[in-house]
Amino acid sequence: MRTSVSVGYWSAGPPPGAQELFEAAERAGVDQIWTAEAYGSDAWTPLAWWGSQTTRIKLGTAVSQLSARPPVTLAMTAMTMDHLTQGRVLLGIGTSNPQVVEGWYGQPYPRPLERTREYIDIVRQVIARAGPVSYDGKHYQLPLPPEHGGTGLGKPLRSILHPYRTEIPIYLGAEGPKNVALAAEIADGWNVIFFSPAMNDFYAGALAEGFARPGARHTAQTFDVVGGPMAIIEDDDIERAADQIRPTLALYIGGMGARGVNFHHEVFVRMGYETEAKKIQDLYLAGDKKSAIAAVPTKLVEDVALIGSWAKITDEIQRWKQTVLTTFSLHADPRRLDKLAALIRR
Repeated sequence: MRTSVSVGYWSAGPPPGAQELFEAAERAGVDQIWTAEAYGSDAWTPLAWWGSQTTRIKLGTAVSQLSARPPVTLAMTAMTMDHLTQGRVLLGIGTSNPQVVEGWYGQPYPRPLERTREYIDIVRQVIARAGPVSYDGKHYQLPLPPEHGGTGLGKPLRSILHPYRTEIPIYLGAEGPKNVALAAEIADGWNVIFFSPAMNDFYAGALAEGFARPGARHTAQTFDVVGGPMAIIEDDDIERAADQIRPTLALYIGGMGARGVNFHHEVFVRMGYETEAKKIQDLYLAGDKKSAIAAVPTKLVEDVALIGSWAKITDEIQRWKQTVLTTFSLHADPRRLDKLAALIRR
């Protein structure tokens, strides 16, 4: 099983220890490192800046938001980085949510699955550079036709830049079953958030549906599923360890998205925490973040994280390794990467 680490997106400033994490991951033989974006820092600049100090590890975005860039812009960025890294780019894409897309980018949020399919089609055309790129989709048209505001002067163009690779692996960030199935059908990998071994059969079914579709690019044997515990915290005091994770869970369950359109919230509903998730969301949206954090049950934390003594972690991690995951995400103290990577590789 491969291993990965994630820097995540920034809050008020660069995450402390990010450079050290890149260096530690490279030394520990970790296979992949991922950056992210929300509505502040972007995913690509940190990946290039800190990634420039690496020579081996694969560099990916989890995720590069679809609405932040036209598909050809993302393809240009990925092709450029692929040259600079000599073929180490992993192109992670995701749709984000209506709050960010409409509120931050000022764009509509129509039919995300259909739009994702078109977006990835265009990205692949640009990177392949087989010929001038033209596309007549419901959401994207190249060149822009007069009936959509074009001058009629546009013509299909082929990238001036020759690709380092004619295919760059594309990973889809997905949570719902339809989006997971789409990833299995059209992408090369799936970036998972809030995975739990308890949901393995559910996700295995969604993946199988995608692999069975006509024209699917992969099988379960060749598709990369990147995920794991949202945190690994070695501490004999389980409640103290859980308290480190509760604020993040409360934010995602309660405040990441509007009521009724929070994809993270829905993950925990499917996991069996409908009552608890509703209480957390009600408290969070009412402005009582402290109570929302306190309302996150320890069992819920243990479903999506590995916390406790080293013996407990060592025992429970075996269950995680027997899932659809093919690349195990090590969200842990960088000083423990060697120890954890060795545990995964046993």
